[in-house]
Amino acid sequence: MKSMENEKKTKDRSELIRTVKFVLFSISAGAIELGTFTVMYEVLHWEYWVAYLIALVLSVVWNFTLNREFTFRSATNVPIAMLKVAAYYAVFTPATTLLGHYLEGTCGWDGMVVTILNMVLNFVTEYLYQRFFVFGKSIDTNERARAKGQE
Repeated sequence: MKSMENEKKTKDRSELIRTVKFVLFSISAGAIELGTFTVMYEVLHWEYWVAYLIALVLSVVWNFTLNREFTFRSATNVPIAMLKVAAYYAVFTPATTLLGHYLEGTCGWDGMVVTILNMVLNFVTEYLYQRFFVFGKSIDTNERARAKGQE
């Protein structure tokens, strides 16, 4: 009975650590997205949707790379995992780009506020999508995870 209890505590602790890593990497990706967006939108005065799309792509590449290696420690096929993430963004990006363009351009919302709202929505939905769909069956399978398991 104690063995099952210890196993559950270990699993719970691993999930907490995984979530914290995802949050920290998402913050770094958010900094990249906000920094890029700010330069293009506020400084260079590019159209909202152009600045948003470029900033989003940069943050996605950064976030995917770090989370695959360190958060989910997945040895899954990279092109397949990237295609799954691309499928998520094939829905998320047009929806948030159009909504953002509408809110900023038609409704007069501040572009930075719209971008931050999109980032929060992205953070929550992407964690669930990556945790359970992209990497769900391959969590803790890369060399980093196997090396730690041998310690």
